[in-house]
Amino acid sequence: MTQRLPPSLTPLDLALAALLRGVRPVAPVDLPLAEALGCVAAGMPPLGAYPPHDTAAADGWALRVSDLVGASSYSPLPLAAPPIWVEAGDAIPEGCDCMLDADAVDTAGPITEVLTEGSPGQGVRRRGCDMAEGTSTVAEGRPVRTTELLLARAVELETLSVRRPRLRVINMPGGTAAAQLIADQARAAGAEVTAAEASARDAASIANALDITACDLLLTVGGTGVGRRDAAVTALADCGEVLAHGIAVQPGRTAAIGRIGSVPVIALPGAPDQAFAVWLMLVCPVLDHLSMRALRKSASLQLARKIASNVGMAEIALLAEEQDAWLPLAVGELSLQAIARADAWLLVPGDSEGFAAGAPVDAYLMRE
Repeated sequence: MTQRLPPSLTPLDLALAALLRGVRPVAPVDLPLAEALGCVAAGMPPLGAYPPHDTAAADGWALRVSDLVGASSYSPLPLAAPPIWVEAGDAIPEGCDCMLDADAVDTAGPITEVLTEGSPGQGVRRRGCDMAEGTSTVAEGRPVRTTELLLARAVELETLSVRRPRLRVINMPGGTAAAQLIADQARAAGAEVTAAEASARDAASIANALDITACDLLLTVGGTGVGRRDAAVTALADCGEVLAHGIAVQPGRTAAIGRIGSVPVIALPGAPDQAFAVWLMLVCPVLDHLSMRALRKSASLQLARKIASNVGMAEIALLAEEQDAWLPLAVGELSLQAIARADAWLLVPGDSEGFAAGAPVDAYLMRE
């Protein structure tokens, strides 16, 4: 059976609303730090100050400023007791408030002499200078970055609480580039990805691969068109419910959305550019909802040249930043080179004819 497109396309906002209806965020899980990278942070307890006490910024002598008044290389000051040598990172001894370099103290003779004065806090890293008391490792709703793992390791945390949606990607036989692209994007977005391939392109074989066990979001890649070997949407109808087939987006209008049980399903076209566009417009919002991710970062710049769009279709525009402006690389038709080069993307609404040259636009950053 060949699945045909409906006579009219479903607007993007209506499709997204139907897809998200009844979908709840996933529960937080505690992951080892390396596995938490890229995942969206859940509630984090406040951390203690770091360093937890005053420490030496470099190897040297720990002393008290009040004991060094008047010391100089012309008038060395003898010390009543030998100073304490401290290695970088070690705690400053009780009663000391400065660090002097190794050559500032002469220990060669029978009496230890100081050759310079000191100032309070000299050579000392104060308690909490790297991280104040009550700091959060990473703000809730933001992806965990390598720099935030640095904070966690500094205070010797072993795990972080994150929300990591479980995503299953089903590829159609004969096409792998688009499915691999989507799987890679999902992993980079902090999802736990399971990839599989239907044994054949017929509806029964595809339906057998539509396993929603341990899955929060199911994607199929390929087989959404009107060709004789396009049966992904038929398989979805056999296993669950098709909410819409044919979305008013460009590229990617043959995409479909549905549900199997309580699990949302998105059927992406098999062409890499179309799959990528549907990823941005439909998959990312669902993943953001599942992970309770905060708003994605955007940047506002003027357009270096106009963007023309067809009314009635929401279109993706890929942009590169050049000379403090957004340079349109592609609109509606996305080459692989444009996808690879893009710094940001812009959704041109279906009721818009585009944007004039010089108009300021907010574009979502491709690399946050």
